Amino acid sequence: MLIRQCLEGRREAFGELIARYQKAVFNVALRLVKDYQDAQDLTQAVFIKAYEKLDRFDARHKFFSWIYRLAVNESLNFIKRSRRFEKLDESADYAAVEPTSDKKHEESEMSRNVQNALMDLEIDHRAVIVLKHFEELSYQEIAYILDLPEKTVKSRLFTARQTLKEILIQKGYLQHDRRPIH
Repeated sequence: MLIRQCLEGRREAFGELIARYQKAVFNVALRLVKDYQDAQDLTQAVFIKAYEKLDRFDARHKFFSWIYRLAVNESLNFIKRSRRFEKLDESADYAAVEPTSDKKHEESEMSRNVQNALMDLEIDHRAVIVLKHFEELSYQEIAYILDLPEKTVKSRLFTARQTLKEILIQKGYLQHDRRPIH
């Protein structure tokens, strides 16, 4: 309904689409490009592109999947253009932490460790991990967003998980038996 209204020239309908999807688009961009300001810029670029291409939206797909596809593609193109493959500062904190108990602190620390290790993955592997485990998308949705066959998504996700596990072990965040190191 909102898309139809947008196509009829009602700009407030597009404002509603932005309100619904802005946070999700920003989060996927941030996890892929690892810079807050760049993620904000990419989010804005994604919605401009969505507005310009809205007449090409295929209603057989969910709008959510379509906007995610735009966000991932914009993020991947940004990374390729800027050649941002440098290692992260180990002191950087990519997870929000509000410890209120020992258990919560432990979970927050592990989350922060995973976020930091995630940034060491190649972008193709990082994208599938983010879409599957952080955005909780189906294989079918990920395949559509990344324009890959489902089998390739599954294979890439398997490799990405293995590589992430190796990074976590290498950094001393995880023991070989998968237990967090305290």
